[in-house]
Amino acid sequence: MRIKLAQQIFAFNTLWVILTLTAFAILINLSWWQLNRAADKTAQLARVAQLQAAGALQPSQLALLPAADIDAAPLQGHGRWLAPYVWLLDNQIVQGRVGYDVIIPVQAAGLAQPLLVNLGWLAAPERRDSLPEVTITPQIALDGLLRTKVDGLLLLGQNAEISGQWPMRIQQVNYAQLSEHSALQLYPALLYQQNDSDFTPHYQPVVLSPEKHRGYALQWFLLGIAVLGVALAASHQGKANYE
Repeated sequence: MRIKLAQQIFAFNTLWVILTLTAFAILINLSWWQLNRAADKTAQLARVAQLQAAGALQPSQLALLPAADIDAAPLQGHGRWLAPYVWLLDNQIVQGRVGYDVIIPVQAAGLAQPLLVNLGWLAAPERRDSLPEVTITPQIALDGLLRTKVDGLLLLGQNAEISGQWPMRIQQVNYAQLSEHSALQLYPALLYQQNDSDFTPHYQPVVLSPEKHRGYALQWFLLGIAVLGVALAASHQGKANYE
């Protein structure tokens, strides 16, 4: 198939055209997806800032508010660790080192249901068959960020390594499963502690900034344009002759 465009002749193969347009459509869709992610992240950051400005919630308020209102809200209070339950969230990397996030149930003052608290990161031992030694104080000063959707991704196998001993290694936070393991009716939210001298808090509500997503969107868009440019260059047959 030959086409004359701007006094230039281009010869296109049908299969080549289909492959080119398919690649272009995929790249443009990826660019649009990144733009949507940027908009979502902007909204998340605005919500976190708004909730921070409104001040920290107290545990007694949680039972009165819907989950949508407490997600990303700060919380402060006091509670008691419900020993011996300790979960170690696997495959957490901080500053290039592999470790675990230490998660415990806390009976917060003013809240009937126990609240899950992520105390922060702890380095993993060299041997995979060993778990780190965890020391937790009975009384916990709560100061962190609440999140309601924290299930994560379970790629292979079962979520928890049940050995009958604590701590227990898990692959993701699942409220129903952890309630079953501990026989506790857990409140469906996880508090990420912001300050802890014994562990390393590292949670960020937004990992990739909106600016980075917009940068990725521009990259995908430019790649799409490049695909069209390469296709046109490869099919160019020269200038049209007029007699």
